[in-house]
This record gives sequence, C-alpha cells and structure tokens, in this order.
Amino acid sequence: MIYLGIDYHKNYSYCTALNDSGQEKIDFKVSNTRECYQKMISKLGTPCHAVVETTYNWTVPYSMLEELGVKVKLANSAKLRVIAESQIKTDAKDSYILAELLRSNLIPEVFVPPKKVLQVKNILRHRLFLVRLKTQIKNRIHILLMRNHIKNPGLSDLFGKKGRRFLDNIKIKEPDSTLLAKHLNALDYISQEIYSTEALLGKYLKNNEYSKLLQTIPGFGKTLSALVALEICDIKRFRNPSKLSAYAGLVPSTHASGGHIFHGHLLRGANKYLRWAFIEAAWKSQVASPYCRALYYRIRKKRGPNVAIVALARRLSEIVYKILRDKRAYEERTHLTQYYSMNS
Repeated sequence: MIYLGIDYHKNYSYCTALNDSGQEKIDFKVSNTRECYQKMISKLGTPCHAVVETTYNWTVPYSMLEELGVKVKLANSAKLRVIAESQIKTDAKDSYILAELLRSNLIPEVFVPPKKVLQVKNILRHRLFLVRLKTQIKNRIHILLMRNHIKNPGLSDLFGKKGRRFLDNIKIKEPDSTLLAKHLNALDYISQEIYSTEALLGKYLKNNEYSKLLQTIPGFGKTLSALVALEICDIKRFRNPSKLSAYAGLVPSTHASGGHIFHGHLLRGANKYLRWAFIEAAWKSQVASPYCRALYYRIRKKRGPNVAIVALARRLSEIVYKILRDKRAYEERTHLTQYYSMNS
C-alpha cells in the first residue's frame, strides 16, 4: 500500500508518497490539474490511500483523487498540531508528515458528505451569502439617510411596501440621490436572486426526509431546516444527542483538575453553520412554542438571556436528534410546558 500526503495550494500541490515501511516513493511538486494528478497516480502503480487537509478549496484535490479511484481522507487542519506548531514549516515537510500520519492511522478525520449533498450545500451557502449582502446594502442605505438627516417616519419595516414608497419619494441632494437609487436597484436585484436561489434549493430538497421532519419543530422554517438537514447529513454518525450538541458547538468547554471542574466558553472549532442555525431557531421558537418559551424564561431568570438562548438551542439540538433518529414529527410536550411555567 502507498500512503500519499498532499499539501494543497492554490496553483500547485506538494506530494509525498510512502510505502508500508515508511520509505519515500515520490517527493515533488505537481500542478493542480486532473492530467497531472492522473500521471502521478499512474506513476505510483500500486493501490494507494491519500490525505488532504481542510484548507482552501479542498474539494478540488479531494474530488480529483476520488474520480481516479483513490481512497481519500480529509484531515482536520486545526487538530494537526504537529504541522501547525512546527518550528520548521515547508511544503515538503508538511506533505511528509501527512503521509506518515496516514501510514500510522493517526489522521484526525473530518466527515465528508456525499457529492450530491455537497452540491446542495453550495446552493444553500450561496443563499446565505446573498442574504448577508442584502443586509450590507440595507445598512448602507441607513447610513445614507442618517447623513442626510432623514428619519424613519414610524415604519416598522423600512424596506417593506410602505417603506419602499417612502424611500422612492425621498428628495435629497446629489450625489446621494443617485447613490440611493443605485442601492435600491441593487437591493431589488439581490432580492430576486435570493428568490430564484430558494426555488432552486427547493427543487433539490423536494424529497429530503430530514428537511420535512425539521420543519415540524417550532422555529425551524424552510431555510433553517434545509441548513440543519444538510449539515447533519446522516444522524447515525452521532452516537447520542450530546455528540450532536458538541458538534454544533453548543456545549461549554470543561477543565477538570484536582477535583475541581471549570466550565468555560462554548467549544471552538465546531460547525459554525449548525451553531448559527440552532441559535436562530431558538430565538424564533421561544416566541412560537409555549414549551420553548417556558424553558427560556426559567433559565433567563437565573442566568440571563444569552445563557438562556444557548441552553434552549442545545435543547433544540437534542430534540432534532431524537426526531431524525426516530423519523417522527415534533409534538409539543404540554406537561413539561406546565412544569417549566410553574418553576419560572
């Protein structure tokens, strides 16, 4: 067996291949093209395993190697401390360490979902990018209005129908008048792009069982349900609800020493998309669900709103785990709602 360590960069990859005894077979730089990768694999001649780090655009070498019939592992770069904290760091040394760790079966592996799931995740993340862009444009419009001393005429949504009529009829001096028009045009374009992206996303998620089940939970709309369903991908890869909560970064770090236990901030290096989704769902669920609202206010009374919303997000992650595991819709727990209401 050949163990191939690949230190991937934007324009090239540095590759080191070791045999079973740890002797080097190849050690050179290769262009990031399918043809060059194919020549390299052909040169090795025997079946090989490869490892790639979670770095810039890791899907490029990963997919090329998979198409060439190579079994690939994705290494968590944050946990490869032997590389990150090395005093002497070169491409050749990094690729050699990757190959050696792969040969020793010591790679901190990252779960890689199927190719179809990755493609749909790209659509969803494009939508999230467009939403952030839309928010930036709205913020620029607010700044433009402030510097022209234009106040909100009591509208709850400045960018709703009434608000849009107000913005279209504002009379301000140039060049801000032209800038406002350009911002509004950009806002219309981004909104249309979000709508078309959501339609495309709905097409791919039409038969996704996880997404349908998650929409029965309070606080989970179509977007959050899709995001959580795609990031989890397969609930069987988590042994229990606590594992899912930790993966989503909703568990505090713990340090135990000398009989003393200290709890710190939330776990770092977790799935940022899942954490954001669960916390967003928590804010919405405490409005829509009596059970979630009672739980939120009981904890808020003792620990404050920030701790309470994270605790509620963790509870939602536990509910998600059980619903996806048992493949059943959410049902409100009225007896627990009464219990939390009485103790809040």
